Amino acid sequence: MKIFLIGFMGSGKTHWGRLLSRKLGLAFYDLDTVIVEQEKRSVADIFADKGEEYFRYKETEALERIVEGGDGFILSCGGGTPCFFNNIEFMKKSGKVIWLNTSIEVLSERLLRERKSRPLIRAVDEADLTRYIVKKLSERRMYYQQADVTVNEESVTLDELIKLLFQSEKPDRMKEEL
Repeated sequence: MKIFLIGFMGSGKTHWGRLLSRKLGLAFYDLDTVIVEQEKRSVADIFADKGEEYFRYKETEALERIVEGGDGFILSCGGGTPCFFNNIEFMKKSGKVIWLNTSIEVLSERLLRERKSRPLIRAVDEADLTRYIVKKLSERRMYYQQADVTVNEESVTLDELIKLLFQSEKPDRMKEEL
């Protein structure tokens, strides 16, 4: 089983990925961490030195390497991962994609605390953070909505999330929602 967690930055992908990994006994990978280890520098430094395009290329390379090398895993993807280089299609062909859909209010609260460690919002003024989230989320929503499963991240429990993962595929690949 290959499970891809997608969603906006701050949506809880790493948190839920670790919980699912422990509960299901599957390897856990955080795509950003894999890239940092490969590049031997932080995501912020990669963005500053090489730019977002370089990072996205490295992100796709790492994604493909993990898929090709792993039998079963939980992968916490970066917020932009599904939006570049047909990554969403690749993930859907390779396993099950879960969109952790989190409210703008909760994202704003979380990201305000984490702003300095996130290169895309580091320079965004505190007063403009919610506007930035709304804009970026509207650009990315069409990719996130292609997930096999959509969950309300703020109200889902681990058991409910696991139940959704193991529900049989519907013939018309309709999305399951909670």
